[in-house]
Amino acid sequence: MNLTPTDIKTQEFSKSRKGYDADEVKAFLEKIAEEVEDLMNENETLLDETEELKTNLDEYKKIEKDLQTKILNVQNSSAKSMEAAKNQTGMMLKEAELKAARIIEKAKENANEIRNAVINLREEKDLIIAKLKAIVNTQSTLLEGKVKKIDEAQQELEKTKQQPKDDLDVDVDDIVNRLL
Repeated sequence: MNLTPTDIKTQEFSKSRKGYDADEVKAFLEKIAEEVEDLMNENETLLDETEELKTNLDEYKKIEKDLQTKILNVQNSSAKSMEAAKNQTGMMLKEAELKAARIIEKAKENANEIRNAVINLREEKDLIIAKLKAIVNTQSTLLEGKVKKIDEAQQELEKTKQQPKDDLDVDVDDIVNRLL
């Protein structure tokens, strides 16, 4: 499941006594949503740049093809003109090939950068999810312990209510400490 900034911003958590601070959770989710949105925008920009480079490459390939056509036309003319034209177009072709090779190399570099950025985003997402799960598990364990202590204290209180009043020797501080 791919998370979007909207998914993060609208995520709701169940509420319970002594649970998460709703404001802290919302602030944290807002921060994550902003970071994910920034990364998505950056990724989109890089994809746009890659598309632009591909377009430029197509243009250079067209130029190269046009140059090859011109070479054929020059070959049909006189021998002197052909020699001069060969030298000139050969240089232009090499230059176009060098430019095309540089554009292809740049496009490959950009594609690798985008691929690495996506991998990093996925790793970061997995790390955030793991941290959130750990926090939820820890809080759940703490809450279960508190509930158990409260139940024990209530049972102790019930026992003291059932004892005759003369036998009552209630240690209120002990009961309060058990609740905490």
